[in-house]
Amino acid sequence: MGLSLARLALWLLLLGSVVRADRVNKSSSGGMFWSTAKEEGDLLRKAEAEDSTTVANGNDDFDGGFSSLDGMLQWAIGHSDPEKLKETAQDVQRLTPNELKNRQREIKDLMEKLKMPSDAQLMQIAIDDLNNASLSVEDRHRALQELLILVEPIDNANDLNKLGGLAVIIQELNNPDPEVRRSSAWILGKASQNNPVVQKQVLELGALTKLMKMVKSNSVEEAVKALYAVSTLVRNNLAGQELFYAESGDLMLQDILSNSSIDIRLQRKAVFLVGDLVEFQLETTSKAELPIFSNRFFLKSVVDLAASTDLDLQEKALTAIKNLLQLGTTEALVFKDFCGLDEVLERMRQQLQNLMVEEYQSDYAMDVESLRREVELIFHRKLGRVMRIPT
Repeated sequence: MGLSLARLALWLLLLGSVVRADRVNKSSSGGMFWSTAKEEGDLLRKAEAEDSTTVANGNDDFDGGFSSLDGMLQWAIGHSDPEKLKETAQDVQRLTPNELKNRQREIKDLMEKLKMPSDAQLMQIAIDDLNNASLSVEDRHRALQELLILVEPIDNANDLNKLGGLAVIIQELNNPDPEVRRSSAWILGKASQNNPVVQKQVLELGALTKLMKMVKSNSVEEAVKALYAVSTLVRNNLAGQELFYAESGDLMLQDILSNSSIDIRLQRKAVFLVGDLVEFQLETTSKAELPIFSNRFFLKSVVDLAASTDLDLQEKALTAIKNLLQLGTTEALVFKDFCGLDEVLERMRQQLQNLMVEEYQSDYAMDVESLRREVELIFHRKLGRVMRIPT
């Protein structure tokens, strides 16, 4: 390794102060506890296989919790007893060449063990844990929480199926534990978000139907995460939307939108999905417009949400209405006479005026008011075209 005697002394001191963990416990970012169900030896064998080329080329740079070998040495200096360091240096000077070589090998082994695993290795550990039928529920929760964080980068999400993770997570949707089902749906949603590659893989593995059933769960948290996953799977995805409608997804949305007793988080996600689906319909001009978007009961359920006192829900409902108004199959008079859109927009205007004088909500209220005026303009234009048609 080409270590000087001074550095070797410091490394020997550091070697004596490190207690080797039985498990890989913490990520390099700190604070995150990784799955404890895998032995350290399993992880290190995988790391050694990947790092063999680097070692063969003589690259001994430390690649773990410290940015460099010098960084680790500086840390050791700051945490060492000067007298102990001096004593160790004197001992090193008395070592024979063979003893020095053995000490260097020990230090190299220590450095290898201190290396942090890659994201792919951590994902594989979590996936292997989930494949273990005897794994405790607590460890299963931990493995899923690890994957939830790891799949956030798109490259990691794309690796999930290569590692066998998607099939395992989809299987967990059938787990009797509601927390396991919730986390599994959340992972699928996060991995699929704005990711056509993963969307296609999850759809081909048949997860959409199961997720749509989970939206009807008695557990609100499970239903919310399932609807989130459904939304990310079908967003800007024609194949996903076709399957969604084939499984009566439009009726599922209408049930959520029209149920006043349902959790508001589900209604927010449902009306947001409506806005997305209609926007996709507007952009895909060659595709025939779906009957659900001109169904007056469906339209009324969306307009009624715009009358909510929840600003977030109002904003999402307004976006959906704006898109619906631009469809050729929707009728302005239905929005006016059956849905009462003009009255809803006027009540909303008055409500937003009151909120705009409140400092903590004024900016958001102004944004919603701008959207409301845009919807009102589109509505009046569409209504005006109808009124000008000669009788």
